Amino acid sequence: MKNLAGLMKQATQMQAKMEAMQSTLEAMNIEGSAGAGMVKIVLSGKGDMRSISIDPKLADPAEMEMLQDLILAACADARTKLDATAAEEMQKVTGGLNLPAGMKLPF
Repeated sequence: MKNLAGLMKQATQMQAKMEAMQSTLEAMNIEGSAGAGMVKIVLSGKGDMRSISIDPKLADPAEMEMLQDLILAACADARTKLDATAAEEMQKVTGGLNLPAGMKLPF
């Protein structure tokens, strides 16, 4: 029974660390860019778009398709960086514990 109590204590500590990590991620701003920085997108740690910045040179109506492509690329870049940051934070919380494939905590 002593092991069970220790396991429950560890689970409670892990839950507290997970909640702290979620708060940290939510407060983060992750920037992605495309077109040599002509399009920049900032995502929150939860993946919500917080801002978008477009170089005025791209506002040419004849270049709308390129602008749309750059916005998508900047969004993908920000999401990739967000996923990497979340994975790093999760690694800190789990202490290197290898979770099964597909188990994405806390998301």
